[in-house]
Amino acid sequence: MTEDQNHQEESEQLGFLYETTKEIASEKTKELGEENSFRSKEERVEILSKEHFPENILILDTETTGLDNERDDCLEVGSILFNVKSRSVLAQQSFLLPVEINKAEKINNIPAEITRLPQPLSEAIKYFESLVEVSDAIVAHNAEFDMKWFGFNKLPQIEKQWICSMDDITWPADRQLKTRPSVKDLALAYGVPVWNAHRALTDCIYLSEVFKRCSELEKLLIRALEPKVLIRAEISYEDRYLAKNAGFRWNDAIKGAWSRKMSRRDMKKLEFSVHEVEFNV
Repeated sequence: MTEDQNHQEESEQLGFLYETTKEIASEKTKELGEENSFRSKEERVEILSKEHFPENILILDTETTGLDNERDDCLEVGSILFNVKSRSVLAQQSFLLPVEINKAEKINNIPAEITRLPQPLSEAIKYFESLVEVSDAIVAHNAEFDMKWFGFNKLPQIEKQWICSMDDITWPADRQLKTRPSVKDLALAYGVPVWNAHRALTDCIYLSEVFKRCSELEKLLIRALEPKVLIRAEISYEDRYLAKNAGFRWNDAIKGAWSRKMSRRDMKKLEFSVHEVEFNV
């Protein structure tokens, strides 16, 4: 490749990152009450890409014996280390954790007895920790559910920032997806064949294949990493479908109300009145 070609590719990438982060920079400086003092596009991109742009993401999924992390257990972890720029899988892993009983066997098809067969579990967990270490963010579908199993039952606590591919990513409108799409619907929308469901690594593969096909992935991830606020919908019973279609959930974070977490940017696009509510992260 010639020097001119290299320079052209670098310029195109710089321009893309600049346009992607330009609006975020403006909002960030407004929130901080500061003047935008960046002297050049290059400086803006350098600062914002370090803060917002994840180069490697760890796509993660869990299978569990139930829904309550205080009474149930995680029995499988799957993960894929994915490089965003090259749209490439760098590494992948799955392993089982021993359990006595699996009340969710009909859903995940994992008999409890196979989780107790000999395997190098301690080595698997160490390798998983190394994948977490080299990742810039963790991506999971319904991340709120997956993250609560870490720090228990031999699984390490994860301190990296999480991105929920169901709630935090606003998928392009031309894919005609629901506000909170399932992994299956997301895969089919991007032309990814669905051959199995409810095994941890399989669901990670679906997401990685979607990311390979997503031309706007960098922009979607930057948007997904924006700070979220908890908002409550001020809406009548007759218009409740508007809140539901916008991804709000009834009686969830706020009892007796439609609510969801979202960025202030997305909040401004809503077709009904809302107000922020304080919550503990």
